[in-house]
Amino acid sequence: MTQKGLLPIVAAHEHELIALRRLLHAQPEASGQEHLTTEVIRERLAVEGLQPVLLQRGTGLVCDISLNPARDPALGSVRTVVLRADIDALSMDDGVTAPYRSQHPGLAHACGHDVHATALLGAGLALLEQSRTEPRAGVVRLVFEPAEEQVPGGAVDVIAEGWLRDVESVFGLHCDPKIDVGTVGIREGALTSAADQFEISLSGPGGHTARPELTVDLVRWMGHLCDRLGATVHEATDGSALLVFGAATAGDAPNVIPATARLRGSLRTPERTTWESAERLVRTAIETVLGAGDAGAAPDWSLRYLRGMPPVINHPATTALVREAVMGLLGSAAVVPTQRSMGGDSFAWYADIVPGTYIRLGTHDPASPHGPRDLHSADFDVDERAIGIGAAVLAACAVRALAPAT
Repeated sequence: MTQKGLLPIVAAHEHELIALRRLLHAQPEASGQEHLTTEVIRERLAVEGLQPVLLQRGTGLVCDISLNPARDPALGSVRTVVLRADIDALSMDDGVTAPYRSQHPGLAHACGHDVHATALLGAGLALLEQSRTEPRAGVVRLVFEPAEEQVPGGAVDVIAEGWLRDVESVFGLHCDPKIDVGTVGIREGALTSAADQFEISLSGPGGHTARPELTVDLVRWMGHLCDRLGATVHEATDGSALLVFGAATAGDAPNVIPATARLRGSLRTPERTTWESAERLVRTAIETVLGAGDAGAAPDWSLRYLRGMPPVINHPATTALVREAVMGLLGSAAVVPTQRSMGGDSFAWYADIVPGTYIRLGTHDPASPHGPRDLHSADFDVDERAIGIGAAVLAACAVRALAPAT
């Protein structure tokens, strides 16, 4: 079974894959609510005679593809490789103006999960089709993971159900709008950062805006925390942690000092040791900021801390395998270095258990008059040629990973 032979198979499905990606982009679903997405993928796999299994949480699925369809299952275990994609959308409005823009206000595929899911399906279709004419030993397990945008991520459910048991290696990819379509970013070792989320609740007696000195001015304290907490955590960790607020809410009237306020944000760190003590660090930093404040009487507060996922660490052996697979498929010029990101990804849970590598898929159209749009940007979109490339790359990684040792 040759890697190059995967390219024409994927190319034959290109129009279908692009249409599917546009369907998913137009019908984004929130984390844990990916019912339509799951059903669309399930139906397509079932058409091929496969038997996808719905995850117990009700969304997301897993599907095994035997690369030797004639093999008797009673003969015992075989080598298994996992290919993974995430399928959920972000809670934000879609600024894309194309006909396939989101039809659901407040939801958008601005992180490329529609591309990831479609590329994984394309990889599965290519592997299945090639196995019918060139059978070989091995099983490729397709994992369509739900709720990646939540912490700690749907990977925890996949693992708890035993889908990584007796697996040799795992591969996945993520859109990278900073690099051109046709290129693949590869990095050995640490690729992403640990990512947690938190919510700080403030409370006070409330009061009249004409007499803030008689109460606890929660809005002022919110600004105080937003301004100083990140710097306090940054200094306490010698610069190894990034704390940023994404939401702050308080009050309904311009002449009423509210009695409650809420701030939500994330903490990210590339250092595993910092991640292990992150909640304690944030609590200490809140006490420091509120204790040293000059905003009047301090509010009562509580912290709800959601531990997320560890950093993605790409294994040396699987990363070398990916490099060889991409070079064999697309040529050496297609391989580009990639920088470590402060972003987090639940792929880290898989790579914590078995050797694995997370790949950066170039999605930027070099002919575009606009510069690259960052992930989570309202108008994030991709050069759709990346879908077929991603499908072929994932399939090639599986082929190489299951190749007999020489």
